[in-house]
Amino acid sequence: MTAVAITGFGIVSAAGADRQSFARSLFEGHSAVGDVALPRSFGHRAFRAAQIAELPARAAEMAGHGRAYDRFSVLALLAAEEAIAAARLDEDDLANGRTSVLIGSGIGGATAIDDSHYGLYVENRRPDPLTIPRLMANAAAALLSRRWGCRGTVLAIASACASSTQAIGLGMGLIRSGLADRVLVGGAEASLTPAALQSWQAMRVLTSTHCRPFSARRDGMVLGEGAAVFVLESEEAAGRRGAPLVAHLLGYGTAADAGDIIRPDPAGAAAAMHAALADAGLSPREINHVNAHGTGTRLNDAAEAEALESVFGPLVSRVPLSATKPIHGHTLGASGAIELAATVIALQQGLAPGTLGFDEAPGDFRLSVSASNQPIAGPIGLSNSFAFGGVNASLIVAVPSVALPTVSS
Repeated sequence: MTAVAITGFGIVSAAGADRQSFARSLFEGHSAVGDVALPRSFGHRAFRAAQIAELPARAAEMAGHGRAYDRFSVLALLAAEEAIAAARLDEDDLANGRTSVLIGSGIGGATAIDDSHYGLYVENRRPDPLTIPRLMANAAAALLSRRWGCRGTVLAIASACASSTQAIGLGMGLIRSGLADRVLVGGAEASLTPAALQSWQAMRVLTSTHCRPFSARRDGMVLGEGAAVFVLESEEAAGRRGAPLVAHLLGYGTAADAGDIIRPDPAGAAAAMHAALADAGLSPREINHVNAHGTGTRLNDAAEAEALESVFGPLVSRVPLSATKPIHGHTLGASGAIELAATVIALQQGLAPGTLGFDEAPGDFRLSVSASNQPIAGPIGLSNSFAFGGVNASLIVAVPSVALPTVSS
């Protein structure tokens, strides 16, 4: 299939408010996990997550009307602003029917939902008239469309932790089919609310210590918030304007377990990876780096390890693998986009970021988990996202042979 150009991307997360600061956190092993500041509490439990400490003062002004947009939409806008600047696009490039917007989010306007329910049930307060526009799942995609006049397909993807990976894959499809010249794709999530944190705790999947993907002592995940947005363009559209080439998206695969809504099935994850490889026309031996979904939960990591071993066979012990959630937290619907950004950065630098907290793998895992930064021997990477509901999605990306300047340590 036809490769699709990535001409720019942007990130906002607790681990860095732009590409460069995010890259430094990845390679220097700076975790953004800390105590969560909540607007109100329920009970006496203190939560830890990767929470963005402070948004730029211009964020509300960028959105137009501060109370009209939920936090997840503002994060998407900030990431898109960086992506568009990096792609060297102007208003005229975007304001047309050939530009589409696809943004994934597992929950959407979680802050608006939590605030409105608290106001109604606890404070007996009339809901804000703008509550629905804030909380709707397509609010972020609609905001980006409005901000830059994008009049093509505008779509929200909600498939839990695979949301933004599927958004990116579908964006590739729009360009390949000729339905768009360029697409703003990615994901955004801001669900660190009192009710959401209590609900995750009730599932008993949050770590009581540290997130340790693929480690024998792993005991759960740590949540986060953030957004990442990519500019995808057809080769023709990018070439016409002399666009910078950051990377190529080569393949996308998705598959459903059609089984348990929570317990992952290794066969479904393996099917998504096989589909991405087939789409890219590649064999497993041509993959130089894997960014794993790697939540740090016992079931997810075991299922992903089994799936990777099924796909790669004996090669699995030689492909450098990173799991970056201990740095930026599990950003749910935004995780696929943020981790694709981490994959691109890793390939650009020729280094697989160390998996923070990794110590000793279980005896039956044959993965080459990067305990510290380790070299990558080529330009092609695989990024995985596996979600509740049995949704699995994988992307394959390649950087140009000449890497960008290295990140200073």
